[in-house]
Amino acid sequence: MEIKAPNFDKYIDRIVFILTEYTPKVIGAFIVLFVGLWLIQRLSRLASRSMERRDLDVSLRTFLKSLISIGLKVILIVTVAGMIGIGTTSFVTILGAAGLAVGLALQGSLSNFAGGVLVLIFKPFTVGDTIEAQGQTGTVTEIQIFNTILLTGDLKTIILPNGAVSNGTIINYSKNGMLRGDIQVSVAASHDIDRVKLLLMEAIAQHPLILKNPKPEISAVKIADNAVTLSIKPYGLSSNHSSINSDVIQIANKVFEKNGISTPIQKRIT
Repeated sequence: MEIKAPNFDKYIDRIVFILTEYTPKVIGAFIVLFVGLWLIQRLSRLASRSMERRDLDVSLRTFLKSLISIGLKVILIVTVAGMIGIGTTSFVTILGAAGLAVGLALQGSLSNFAGGVLVLIFKPFTVGDTIEAQGQTGTVTEIQIFNTILLTGDLKTIILPNGAVSNGTIINYSKNGMLRGDIQVSVAASHDIDRVKLLLMEAIAQHPLILKNPKPEISAVKIADNAVTLSIKPYGLSSNHSSINSDVIQIANKVFEKNGISTPIQKRIT
């Protein structure tokens, strides 16, 4: 009985074919991989420097830098896999399906993320500003990627989703650096209104927090029931707005007491 020797030539030919066919592809893929990683690192640094020059928020810079780096690395890996001969169609399909599923699951969060990016880039307000948004008023203590944190005058912490904030109306009381107050007081119509206005103007002009330019304004805005309503409009820094409004009321009360200026008597109907 004759025993046939293994056909080593066939296996050797196969090995040589594989080495000849795939070695250049593998070497080329590794070269592309290393060069690609180096380029991604360089691009990430350039993007980071560009964001620093634009004075973007630190948290936004870090997040965008990571996002750019990860996205480019995914593209690089898919490209290298295609060079070796691994089918990339399945990779793209899986990534697309995963992206769609994540997008649907995190639709609200992605909206808040996009809103946070817009807020950090265009800066309709910054930390320390007093704003009114979504029916809430307070001082901005923190701008996060998904939420904006407000602190109200009574020390309540309000968390607003950035998606709603960026798509809604924002009133920034601190943007211009100063605010105009509007305090209304009433005096009996029997008094000389011009004299009352002059006395009030002299008194509030001495207040150290009220700006001399623009000049405070006092005007009569309504007359009814034997009473004249005066609107006192002082200008001051945004940070002093509440204090000025409170002080003007006290100043008006002292002026009335000192000069015998009476306020209208409210008639009660029973």
